Amino acid sequence: MKVKDIKNIYCVGRNYALHAKELHNDIPTSPFLFSKPTHALVEAAGQSITLPSDQGEVHFETELILHIGQSYKEGITVDELVDEMTIGLDLTLRDVQSELKQKKHPWLLAKGFKHSAVVGNFIPFEGVEASKKKDFSLMKNNERVQLGNIKDLIFNLQTIIDFTGKHFGLDKGDLIFTGTPEGVGPLSHHDELSLKWGQQELGSCIISFR
Repeated sequence: MKVKDIKNIYCVGRNYALHAKELHNDIPTSPFLFSKPTHALVEAAGQSITLPSDQGEVHFETELILHIGQSYKEGITVDELVDEMTIGLDLTLRDVQSELKQKKHPWLLAKGFKHSAVVGNFIPFEGVEASKKKDFSLMKNNERVQLGNIKDLIFNLQTIIDFTGKHFGLDKGDLIFTGTPEGVGPLSHHDELSLKWGQQELGSCIISFR
């Protein structure tokens, strides 16, 4: 999979109960989705990733990301629809997002800025049940700051693909960020990040604020 071939980027918000609580949000009763533009995509390939320094705090949100391998049709399973996966970051301008929430405005300014969709190396999807046996994590400066497992999702992967497919459609090249666990926090200049699937590193980068 090449980043240039990505079509649509869907993100599921508040899909881990402890994360919803840490940001003082209600736990949703149906999937809560937003999107990012493809211009937000950047691969975590060991390089420096530049982020804005003039819009308040930028928070990391680590997520398991699904790559869609074919067109969605009713009744299709996750294992049939998804061909690859990775671990990535839904970066968020938290101060901007807080202002947007107060105004009841969409989140695009807080979620869709350049380099806000960080993706690791894509690997073959092992299937839903196999994926529940591995944790994903974010290491920041050699310290683990987030740890998650899709078995703790409020809305499981099947519910997510059905909801997204029925409301918006899904096709080859689409991505779904499935939600972040608790432990989100701000990034600092020169932070070194490592995205892990079990013990396997799928991506790394160094944060640069300008």
